[in-house]
Amino acid sequence: MHEKYMKIAIDLAKKGRGRVSPNPLVGAVIVKDSKIIGQGYHEEYGQNHAEINAIKSVKEDLKGSTMYITLEPCCHYGNTPPCVDEIIKSKISKVVIGHLDPNPIVSGNGVKKLIHNNVEVVIDVLRDECMKMNEVFLKYILNKEPFVIMKNAMSLDGKIATYTGESKWISSQKSREKVHELRSEVSAIMVGVETIIKDDPSLTCRLIKGKNPIRIIVDSSLRIPINSIVLKDNCSKTIIATTNNSNKEKVEKLRSEGIDVLVIDKKNNKVDLKQLMKALGRLNIDSVLLEGGSTLNFSALKEGIVDKVQIYIAPMILGGKLAKTPVGGEGVKYLSDAYNLTSVTAKTIDRDIFLEGYIHRKES
Repeated sequence: MHEKYMKIAIDLAKKGRGRVSPNPLVGAVIVKDSKIIGQGYHEEYGQNHAEINAIKSVKEDLKGSTMYITLEPCCHYGNTPPCVDEIIKSKISKVVIGHLDPNPIVSGNGVKKLIHNNVEVVIDVLRDECMKMNEVFLKYILNKEPFVIMKNAMSLDGKIATYTGESKWISSQKSREKVHELRSEVSAIMVGVETIIKDDPSLTCRLIKGKNPIRIIVDSSLRIPINSIVLKDNCSKTIIATTNNSNKEKVEKLRSEGIDVLVIDKKNNKVDLKQLMKALGRLNIDSVLLEGGSTLNFSALKEGIVDKVQIYIAPMILGGKLAKTPVGGEGVKYLSDAYNLTSVTAKTIDRDIFLEGYIHRKES
């Protein structure tokens, strides 16, 4: 029975995608006498948490009821008061929790306070599902670095364009809409400067109604053209990550026009991607969608910043030894050095095959 109501709470929590970061997705359901009497979810960053919205939705006495929450309720003051206090005050008798909050200022303390106030607590109900839903939050709260998703669209033979460079469009309309939906859910989208020079993209969610992500351009020598769309359209904030190899006058000119320029340490004369992730974390950017190009993709894999990979495979064959592939760079020398995926899932989106998996971290 616990699983039934927790699944409803999970579905509620997912409604907050793209609007609550860097907070977690949280849903709550209140049950009394085997009937749902209240529910809520965290709808916007800085606004009421799921527990409070659920309590406020109830029109009857809460005494003797059970609350199902996907994440341990907070016990500290942040943008809102502690949810634990409101649960205790409302006389809810039992709280069923998906998983404990790894945030050091919570981390079991919410549960302890509930138990101390004679509230029965059950934990780890549909734990894996609840944690997967909040994989972005879990990495960010523990490491203060964004969760990175590398996305590629390619043909059956692994090409992202013909040998002449034509690439619009390899993936289907529905696949592209899915990507734009993901763009609206992450904090930022990141590409290399070659993508800007070649395609001059807007990097927005124009195919759906959604929040445009922050745009991050990795540009070690600051080669970005001043008239690039991402510098002119004001659709979203743009951050350029460069090194001290860049022209100082151009840095100041970009900053004077409202563009954020991050000067990051060099590694092999390129932006140190690990240091960039730390810098983005300090800016409260909890998730990054990496959309290439191929050189940046390989560098990101090599530096170990990629957490998840999403690949859209179109049922077409392009051929051509000069046709580009999703991951370029120097590549790996041996199969034992390959970047393997775990927990791989597959499904079809229109005519395309969609693969998703997580980068396997080798033990050091």
